[in-house]
Amino acid sequence: MVALNCRVCGGGETTVLLTDNQNKVYHRCLACHATFLDPSGFLPPEAEYAHYLTHENAVDDAGYRTYLSKLADPLLVRLGPASSGLDYGCGPAPALAEMLREAGHRVSVFDLFFATDKSPLSCRYDFVTCTETVEHFHSPAAEFKRLTGLLKPGGLLAVMTIFQNDDSRFANWRYRHDPTHVVFYREHTFAVLAQTLEMQCEIIAKDVVFLSKPS
Repeated sequence: MVALNCRVCGGGETTVLLTDNQNKVYHRCLACHATFLDPSGFLPPEAEYAHYLTHENAVDDAGYRTYLSKLADPLLVRLGPASSGLDYGCGPAPALAEMLREAGHRVSVFDLFFATDKSPLSCRYDFVTCTETVEHFHSPAAEFKRLTGLLKPGGLLAVMTIFQNDDSRFANWRYRHDPTHVVFYREHTFAVLAQTLEMQCEIIAKDVVFLSKPS
């Protein structure tokens, strides 16, 4: 197989980490330590959409809100009154956007499948949230560049995804077996991304990272 440049940081040399029993090939970047599925293993859009429809999250689901508060609570501490934001990859149940609106902020939404109006992508925001989304990116380097461009100077990109830290468990990892999860990150990945994007990186909690744009 031809060696690929890293699809996350854009320039790192890669090696094959795993070829599974379905002949899916996962590459590891030697620079940012991201792991990503070879594009030959991507689902077609209609199959990806069908899989998302099996999710059962709801805007008023108390358990889901508690899960999202892991990102929402530290984000709310940092936001000024009536800040403007975008929930990017909000899914069919934009619970996080509603939680932030309830706290007094103005939040738009965008999702490739469920909130497809692209007009919010022409604006700039005080913050952008991306929860349970970055692991689905087919072109993560381009997506992170887009997300950075959506921020005002001094803006904050808040990301939540499950970090991939144990190669010995990767083959049998539940998170990998979701067929729509195609890229996996480590804390180091976000540190390298921040440097590439000229942002500051802060690991807020397990699986939560904030990237800050210079003022």
